Amino acid sequence: MTEARGRPEPPAPAPLSPEDRRRIQAIEANWDARTPVHLASRFYAVADGLDPARWFAPFEWRDMGPLQGRDVVHLQCHLGTDTLAFAARGARAVGLDISGAAVAAATELARRARADVEYVRSDVYDAVRALGGRRFDVVYTGKGALCYLPDLDRWTDVIGNLLRPGGRLYVVEFHPLLGSLGLTPGAEDGAELLLRHDYLEGRGALRRDASRTYTDGPAVRGATECYEWMHGIGEVVTAVTGAGLRVERLRESHELPWPRWPGMVRGESGWWRLPDTAPRVPLMYALLARP
Repeated sequence: MTEARGRPEPPAPAPLSPEDRRRIQAIEANWDARTPVHLASRFYAVADGLDPARWFAPFEWRDMGPLQGRDVVHLQCHLGTDTLAFAARGARAVGLDISGAAVAAATELARRARADVEYVRSDVYDAVRALGGRRFDVVYTGKGALCYLPDLDRWTDVIGNLLRPGGRLYVVEFHPLLGSLGLTPGAEDGAELLLRHDYLEGRGALRRDASRTYTDGPAVRGATECYEWMHGIGEVVTAVTGAGLRVERLRESHELPWPRWPGMVRGESGWWRLPDTAPRVPLMYALLARP
């Protein structure tokens, strides 16, 4: 908190279009409605005892380095299950999310885990002001976060104002190819993956209206409308470097922390991958960058 004293408040990011603002409001309402579903799901299994480390690949900890005593902000943290893992490694962890329901749930989960984590409700684009101009050693985002942002240039402008000198941005995201692939329509057995959706950006927002989310659990009640934007890796790297950050590492991984499709098998790491009979394709990527 004290670091921000005496420093002028950074300028607010340029405003989004009225239509994108409306879409972000719909996303906020949708994630408010998703929160009780996810709290009740076996996917997050919060009632069975939290295990935050299961959401992280070993390479993530190697890339980020020691976190003891570091200031870490986790953008778009949802229930904060990942954020708890930073606190467990000795970081001064802050989670930020657009959903008030998710922030309330995350705060309660941290209390139950006796973890010292601060949660802040804010749109990512307003994060600098919401966090009081504080700077961080690590800005972390993922997994399944960037698709809810319409403008990556504005996002990297925010990142630049959150990082202190010598800090690092670490993005661990589902690979855009993962979002492009879908099962053969109508197949019952031996379903093959086909290119079903865009990989590249450029066609605007994809509107979804569904009562089910990526988890099990009850149906979403109320606000079922949501929007997503495709962001190819080229767009992400260009936005990051355009903000003056230097990309130090870019990884691609063929494993996921949960089985996205039927037929996936668990590897030695405990994560899930396509069977050996399937092509070996990237399902996640990780990007490390510094000012």
